Amino acid sequence: MKKKTVLITGGFGFLGGRLAQHLSDNYNVILGSRVNQSTPDWLHTTEIKKITKINWDSEVSLNDACKKIDIVIHASGLNAQECANNPEKALLVNGVFTQNLVKAAVNQGVKKIIYLSTAHVYSSNLTGAISEDMPTTNKHPYATTHVVGEDAVLLAANQGIIEGSIVRIANAFGSPVSKDVKCWMLLVNDLCKQAITETSLTLYSDSEMVRDFVTINDFCAAMEFLIEDKGTGNVVHIGSGKSCTIGEMASKIQKNCLSVLEFKPSIIFKKESTGEKGPLDFKTNYLNAKGFMFTNDFDTEIKKLIHFCKQNFSKN
Repeated sequence: MKKKTVLITGGFGFLGGRLAQHLSDNYNVILGSRVNQSTPDWLHTTEIKKITKINWDSEVSLNDACKKIDIVIHASGLNAQECANNPEKALLVNGVFTQNLVKAAVNQGVKKIIYLSTAHVYSSNLTGAISEDMPTTNKHPYATTHVVGEDAVLLAANQGIIEGSIVRIANAFGSPVSKDVKCWMLLVNDLCKQAITETSLTLYSDSEMVRDFVTINDFCAAMEFLIEDKGTGNVVHIGSGKSCTIGEMASKIQKNCLSVLEFKPSIIFKKESTGEKGPLDFKTNYLNAKGFMFTNDFDTEIKKLIHFCKQNFSKN
């Protein structure tokens, strides 16, 4: 059977890179990038090793990028801090560029587009039960501009001109494809790196803040499942469905450091807790109904991340 060809925009980023690596055994993977890049060693594929440079301001470039593509996974965009610093650019990159990509994908006969959005479209501080049919109320530019991108995909899918899905992701963590990937501001990644560089774990946020964490291994498995899924015009959550506080996650990392590094880093609290923030139930109803199972193997993912940090950031 002929392998499907998958274009991953933002293919050199945290989620895009790990997803490309995961998919490259079973799919022809093309990495989309805004700048010229050489084919990375971590892209494990024998049939095709290709990078496509995308000029997001050019209709011709977007159409060329989508030629002979079966599935587009749109993982390119600005992060929360970049959106806050420049809301106008956020609307352009997260919103307008996504609209343009959808148009190009339709023009070139792409079968499916999957847009990687964020759980923070609901709120900047998620609490309570969060289901996939809830309204989006967060007014932060990071959230509102992602919703513009979501709407472009859902409109095309509901019109029947392309299959489309929206993926709203919880707090993914794990090893990147390269130490140079911008992922070290993420809580778990940051703490595991701190264990190596500082031999301690410093928390700058309220330790009682509740979050849903998901391993990048589960994220990749869920995305491969969605590539083959026949659903369209749907919103899909990727998360563990098992929330914990930031302090509890720090303790879990501390325990795994003892196992991997044979020392127990101290946890330093820089912000006084304001009290229990309440439960969080980030529901993964769509994937559950389809029979997909999350492994939620946090300890294995954390151990791998600690090993990665030791190899790449150790001062010895």
